Amino acid sequence: MAVAVAIFAHQEERRIGACLASLPLDRPDTLFHVLVNGTTDATVARATAAAGGRTNIIVHDIKAGGKSRTWNHMVHGLLTGMEDAVIFMDGDAQIVAGSIDALVADLAANPQANASAGMPMNGRMAEFYRRNLKIEGGLFGDLYALSGPFVAAIRARGLRLPDDLIGDDGLVAAWAHTNLASDADWQHGRVLACDAAGFLCEQVSLARPSTWAMQYKRLINYSVRFFQNRIVSDIMTREGPDGLPPRLASLYSDWLARFRPRAGLTGWFDRKALARMRKAL
Repeated sequence: MAVAVAIFAHQEERRIGACLASLPLDRPDTLFHVLVNGTTDATVARATAAAGGRTNIIVHDIKAGGKSRTWNHMVHGLLTGMEDAVIFMDGDAQIVAGSIDALVADLAANPQANASAGMPMNGRMAEFYRRNLKIEGGLFGDLYALSGPFVAAIRARGLRLPDDLIGDDGLVAAWAHTNLASDADWQHGRVLACDAAGFLCEQVSLARPSTWAMQYKRLINYSVRFFQNRIVSDIMTREGPDGLPPRLASLYSDWLARFRPRAGLTGWFDRKALARMRKAL
């Protein structure tokens, strides 16, 4: 079975080596795309070194940043359309052994499914997240798979994530659940939870101050995503994926007046997020 693996990497010089080392780089009929985007550090050089000259690993140096923009480039510009499955993962994660085989097998055994989710394997909230993925049929951007026919349908329709969308996983999961229709066509069984596939992420630690800054930026991004999801949910309910704009910022003027920061500490990050969204107008 032909499989493509998309590895999204932004400023990941410290972690991309461990990410690639966790992958079965000698897996037959598998092409690995390292999508280094908007990066000014040594991620490209370190990914190239880790690839070790293998011809089935392609390191792409993409000048424009943004995961959703890079996701669009992967799906519409780098795939052949003949893949049996496409794996998407983040360059700051490491996957557990057998994950790619398990995701591909999961989709092959369940032809009604469009996607299969890898499971978080570390962190104090891991069990909570695993349980919710199964209940809600969600995806984590760190590791998930889409079936080849589903990706081919996305390509045929010319569907793209908004370039400025924070996080691909929520919208991609909605596309998978609805089979590229509106939310009225939602079916839970179209997204699987694969217990045999998992990923490990770097955890925030008091002993590593660099992780504090990472978490601070992440929490602002989560707040932006919270507000963006309200816009996306409205579009998916009324129009489906064809109603999504190239950039969500084009709709901010209609929505920002309705948004208010939430209570508590989350409100601090919401205010930072709303300021960023106003600046994007």
